Amino acid sequence: MEPDMVTRPRGRRRTALIGGFAAVVVAAVGVAATAFAGSTSLSDNFEDGDTAGWSKSGGSWSVVSDGGKVLNQANAGSELARMFAGDQGWTDYTLQARVRPGALTAAGAAVGLAARATGSSQFQRLVLVPGAARIEEVRGSNVTTLSTVALTSAATGWHQLRLDVIGTRVRGFVDNVAVGDVSGRALKAGRVGLLTVHASASFDDVSVSAPVPTPAPTATPTTRPPTATVAPATTAPTTAPTTAPTKVPTSKPATTAPTSTPASTPTWPTPVRTETLTETKKVTGPFDGGNVRFIGGAALGDGGQGEGQAPMFQLADGATLSNVIIGTPAADGVHCLGTCTLRNVWWQDVGEDAATFKGTAAGQTMTIDGGGAMHASDKTFQHNGPGTMIIKNFQAADIGKLYRSCGNCSKQFARHVQVSNVTVTVPLKALVGINPNLGDTAKISDVTVVGGTTKTVICASFKGVTSGEPTEVSKVPDGVSCVATGIVLK
Repeated sequence: MEPDMVTRPRGRRRTALIGGFAAVVVAAVGVAATAFAGSTSLSDNFEDGDTAGWSKSGGSWSVVSDGGKVLNQANAGSELARMFAGDQGWTDYTLQARVRPGALTAAGAAVGLAARATGSSQFQRLVLVPGAARIEEVRGSNVTTLSTVALTSAATGWHQLRLDVIGTRVRGFVDNVAVGDVSGRALKAGRVGLLTVHASASFDDVSVSAPVPTPAPTATPTTRPPTATVAPATTAPTTAPTTAPTKVPTSKPATTAPTSTPASTPTWPTPVRTETLTETKKVTGPFDGGNVRFIGGAALGDGGQGEGQAPMFQLADGATLSNVIIGTPAADGVHCLGTCTLRNVWWQDVGEDAATFKGTAAGQTMTIDGGGAMHASDKTFQHNGPGTMIIKNFQAADIGKLYRSCGNCSKQFARHVQVSNVTVTVPLKALVGINPNLGDTAKISDVTVVGGTTKTVICASFKGVTSGEPTEVSKVPDGVSCVATGIVLK
């Protein structure tokens, strides 16, 4: 069952192994509980003012007063600061803690929890990053993003983080909202850790238990989460912990908790069934596909790069397309004829383009919120008409460009694009392509390129034309037509 959220009196608590079972003895408060069989539980609320049982790797760590005692890493310039505890033989367990970033403004900034740490740079982790939460696997300098969910409040206030490692499975929650559930991972055992990357942070109420068997609720709390205390479990970790800090989490004074709920689905949905569209489906209002996968019949096109294929969906001005999975062949994806919204739309194999904005008025907006796309050999989102395209809380992999303002349409306009909270996995030719000579602008923030390098093109500028081919004039943001902040290359 899910750990109960309870408030306990303050006091130091020590664990002792008695007759093969861990009994918890509480001084002064008279509260006792039994931990999972065959082990001692790891718990630390830092109320004794020390870090006994923890080992440091980088950073400036100390216990400070903050409505009670908390562990603080104060060096925001530290490239990677970690505090480890526990035993290398730990296998399956749930790690929980409350975490408060000091700031998440530097490139690559992150704070969070690590599990199955076999060294200072090999572990699985759940981290808060600018505008999002992520589950990642670290192997030396290679960081693999396993799942991402948008979290606008990531850098604000305290958050309750929970990281489960069970067999080949890794799952994470922030404030009881699922960040992801990923299987097939190879790390099998290791210690737990607290970490920061180019950021300062505070940590409190750290605990390790036998794996929590059920997912967390999906509701976001409206006040700062009190201490999560794990109820007695009936199953034990595969290997019993042998060393641990000897303090127990207790509640801290409440503060304001995040009020936003992640806006995007962290992992790809499973289609409930597959339907074939033999002609373009026209949407004039809201359409919720319920995670049905749609594929294009031969009359729409073969899903290749041939120009002139028909769209699978055509959205009228004011229409919304939600919870749709587009399989292959995908023809020419989605056409938007005015202001429209694509919410949690997923392209398993992009055809000619994933979606094209064909609006006719400068005030119209096409919004892509959530969802993802894979295998776009050229453009993912094409902008042909005027107006603004917004792409947020999105993930993509193996694409040419995420966005392209038409470089050679017979009728040209000033176009605008806003990209935020997006994760792209290489290969990637360019994140966005615009035509500054036509008045185009791009605002890009909080984008992670997995596998990116210093040669990754975030903003490509072209000289747009009405016939012939546009000429590329720049591969870097100029700070005027194209402004890019919070770019993380991993």
